[in-house]
Amino acid sequence: MIQAALIGAGNSGRLSYGVYAKKRPNEIRFTAVADPDEEKRRLFGEQHDIPLERQFASWEDMLDVPNLCDAVVICTPDHLHFEPAMKTLEKKYHLLLEKPIAPSPDQVIKLQEAADQTGKLMLICHVLRYTTYFKTLKKLLEEKAIGRTVSVQWNENVGFWHYAHSFVRGNWRNTKQSSPMLLAKCCHDVDLLHWLIDSDVTRVSSFGDLAYFKKENAPVGATARCTDGCAVENECPYSAIKQYYNEKTTFPQNIITFEPTLEARWKAITEGPYGRCVYHCDNDVVDHQIVNFEFANGTTVAFTMTGLTNDNTRTFKFMGTEGEIRGHLEKNEIEMISFNGRREIIRPEGVEGGHGGGDFQIMSYFVRHLQEVLEGKKPISTSAAVSSHMSIFAAEHSRLTGNIVRMDEFLAEIKSRAISKQS
Repeated sequence: MIQAALIGAGNSGRLSYGVYAKKRPNEIRFTAVADPDEEKRRLFGEQHDIPLERQFASWEDMLDVPNLCDAVVICTPDHLHFEPAMKTLEKKYHLLLEKPIAPSPDQVIKLQEAADQTGKLMLICHVLRYTTYFKTLKKLLEEKAIGRTVSVQWNENVGFWHYAHSFVRGNWRNTKQSSPMLLAKCCHDVDLLHWLIDSDVTRVSSFGDLAYFKKENAPVGATARCTDGCAVENECPYSAIKQYYNEKTTFPQNIITFEPTLEARWKAITEGPYGRCVYHCDNDVVDHQIVNFEFANGTTVAFTMTGLTNDNTRTFKFMGTEGEIRGHLEKNEIEMISFNGRREIIRPEGVEGGHGGGDFQIMSYFVRHLQEVLEGKKPISTSAAVSSHMSIFAAEHSRLTGNIVRMDEFLAEIKSRAISKQS
């Protein structure tokens, strides 16, 4: 059985990976936790029978304890990944790191180098590639069900309510406090594209902006908070009262407070960040962005992210030399259309766990793989995750500069900069 420590006892750590450990006690057990929030720390400690002396207010204090565990799971906010991840590897622990790896390309490369130098497993939580849905798609492409893939259309439909929750009011609203939208939300998508197409990106271009969720678009009568007597709250689709002041216990209602009572919900939206008007927040991440990827094998991808959709889902179309594959994630449908007239709709089997089963499946993979590592087998490379992150950094560079980015030149510049800093 794997002994693990958790850094960051928020929703991913507690509700995804922590729940897996509770349901599979023969595979993995959390024996230590670090989080500056006492309520989160104590709750996780109680759920996993962690003694008080193994509950830490800081990850620094936790990692100072010798022979702590076999592996560390890090689920801190995006901009707080690098330092605890680097220290984890320096302390010679294996690592399961929530995506994204880090908010800058320099830090991503340093973590990869540290994992390689220490010989420790570093697995990134790109959970969607572990779902039965996307593994089914991968198998179809590998079997050349539509011949050679020539072009792809991929949409990340964030959903108006999800965008407002996470990227206007929530933890990922501000680039400096978190990371750019592509990295925070869409690194799943870019990772999937790299994995499914099985090639490296050669050129990138991107456009996007924050078009709607800003002060000048606030309706007449809108107040700083939805609970401040807003004149348009009743008809506003982004009303925090509509969104959170109810007894639902699923996402995103379960995010704003630990207690699912109406009293606790009301306090949260009258005092906390989730009650703010969507037009009067400190958000700066884009609400729409397009990215064009050219891959070395000739495949081209048109990727669109938008927060202005009704549905919260991913949709795609792979176009090949012998047919098409269309998909709608939330409907659990993969439609294969052959040019010879054959049509088939595939609905992959559902499995337990969030993100379509990906949260549990990546934990299962991590445990199995780590057992092999502990038996002396070579750990997997992190290069796939690093490669997709670099494509994201290139896309954001293109969006900000208006230039087409050649990946070879972009990577050479990053490495040159890293060498200059070391000298």
